[in-house]
Amino acid sequence: MKEDYPTTFSPFTLRRMTLRNRVVMCPMGSNLAKASGEISDEHISYYAQRAKGGTGMLILENVCIDYPMASNGTSQLRIDQDCFMPALYRLTDTVHKWGAKMSVQLNHAGAATMESRIGCQPISASDIPSKPGGEVPRPMTHDEIMHVVEKFGEAARRAIAAGFDCVEIHGGHSYLLSQFLSPVTNHRTDEFGGSPENRARFARLVTEEVRRAVGPNVPILMRICGDEFTEGGNTLDDTLAYLPYLPEVDLFDVSAGLAGAISKQIDMDFYPDGWRSYMARAVREATGKPTMTMGNFRSPAAVERALASGDADLVGMGRGLIAEPQWCRKVAEGREDDLRKCISCNIGCAGHRIGLNQPIRCTVNPDLIHNDEYTARRVEKPCNVVVVGGGTAGAEAACTAAEVGCSTVLIEKEDQIGGLNLRISAIPEKARMRDFPTYLQHRAAKLHNLAVLTGTEATLPLVAAFKPDIVVNATGAHPLELPIPGLKELVDAPGGRISSAFRMLDEIDSYPDDMTGSRVVVIGGAATGMDMMGFFGARGAQVTVADLSPAFGMQLDPCSKNDVAAKLDRYQVRKLYHTGLTEVRPRSFVVKKPDGEFEELPFDYGFVAMGMRSYHPLLDDLEAHFAGTDTVVYNIGDSQRARQIIHGTEEGRNILRVLEAHGFLTA
Repeated sequence: MKEDYPTTFSPFTLRRMTLRNRVVMCPMGSNLAKASGEISDEHISYYAQRAKGGTGMLILENVCIDYPMASNGTSQLRIDQDCFMPALYRLTDTVHKWGAKMSVQLNHAGAATMESRIGCQPISASDIPSKPGGEVPRPMTHDEIMHVVEKFGEAARRAIAAGFDCVEIHGGHSYLLSQFLSPVTNHRTDEFGGSPENRARFARLVTEEVRRAVGPNVPILMRICGDEFTEGGNTLDDTLAYLPYLPEVDLFDVSAGLAGAISKQIDMDFYPDGWRSYMARAVREATGKPTMTMGNFRSPAAVERALASGDADLVGMGRGLIAEPQWCRKVAEGREDDLRKCISCNIGCAGHRIGLNQPIRCTVNPDLIHNDEYTARRVEKPCNVVVVGGGTAGAEAACTAAEVGCSTVLIEKEDQIGGLNLRISAIPEKARMRDFPTYLQHRAAKLHNLAVLTGTEATLPLVAAFKPDIVVNATGAHPLELPIPGLKELVDAPGGRISSAFRMLDEIDSYPDDMTGSRVVVIGGAATGMDMMGFFGARGAQVTVADLSPAFGMQLDPCSKNDVAAKLDRYQVRKLYHTGLTEVRPRSFVVKKPDGEFEELPFDYGFVAMGMRSYHPLLDDLEAHFAGTDTVVYNIGDSQRARQIIHGTEEGRNILRVLEAHGFLTA
């Protein structure tokens, strides 16, 4: 309830702007914009859902102030011309109707863009790439610096005219202003380089120009990196040294990490709620100005603690509000158990947008645009649904079907629903993953027309006894088995030293905390193998990883790849690329290396994580039994094809399309 979190739900005033509470939606790229740079109807609905959910203020994702030179991303909003203002006004007007305030993040990418995107060499403070492997920019001239200053001012003026309540200037994360602020990328010897005052000069000119553009009553926010977490970069003390040169900033939005430390920007799942708050407190105490902090905030208690303790004046949520647009409303109404918490997997958000140039999605929220609006719909005739398998895909399908009025039965052979998610959450660094099955369990328990049969093996007679109109098969996946000598006989053998991912997870508490000197060999360098590497590396084991691929974690999102690379170095892992398993022995693996040579890898603990295969023992019988009838058999999730959790969640929600296609719901 609101009363339990008095600081969180207290108003906050900055100049003449007052927020209804202290929760702010952080700016996050979405790839929802039109190719022209105009905001889309889908985009507006996406933000409206978060305003409707009670958020105090929303900050629109970074917007290009000088196209094409300032561009960031394949689908980015623009504010460099007046023609973009009407659609932006529709956004602010919609958000305001739901009682939230609206800011916009103004940005110039500088060296963080690409020549293929803008048609010329990128510009920056110096000729230093913004990230390892990035394109080499050219240093900006004085005239170019002043041109960008003017463009920031023009963009701010348009923003206020388009109905935004304040503006945020992006001064972090290896974008242009950050490239001047950081000694990593600023090697200039003129008045814009060298000392903290000089490196802050460009940002000061921008903030002064923005103040002239918006007037004395509009708040100016600035996102900064409290700590760049990069060798040679600004530490927190270094950041505090340049902040006095930015007097026009009303509030500092304190983030962290340059592009090469992206896992500090877009937090890894094992970082605790509010882990960055100490930086915001330091900025607040040093400058006497309000601050906003962010960093894996999911728990209402953690939000209240950060605010009430004086760490910050506002708490920013990014991915937490992608997953749960109704966060503020549910907490205020005392419905914390209903929170669909972000599990910080970074797959649908960072992975889709940065890694794949796709619109953002979410592993736990299959509809970012309409959220839970489907729950207002009802089936138009009786419909019996039986779901076989209670992993996250099956549970999502069962809950969705019941929520629109279907009589639904979920059959799960284990003692609780949650499937592989529950198993993976046994890894300490993956503990957040448990929040998703916990949410699904609570959601299912509230539905009177959903019967959950746990500890029950699904059989054809049992399924048929419920006279289903729709059968959903969601039985998941099992570890892949290949015809390799010794593999079938020795992996997971009683008393043996070789485990599959399943047994490793089931027996995770049996491994000692200190494994110094123990030899661990992992066959498989995909996501599961990297989880094993991190788990045993942190315990001091001598870890070797072998995989046929040219790199490890190739399918991971950019943040996880960054974290994996750091762990491989930190734990001094022996990396065997282009290396295949040829034989499994009781205390060693035999592998074939890229030069054609064979090597025996002895171990104290051996693990095989070569992937998963779909598992659907009942599917053929179901399809044969119901062939020629009106009953539909719908195979989803890993039982269709082993993939990521996000795909199963989407397919579970797509039970709505099945209901539409067969006349139970109006399309």
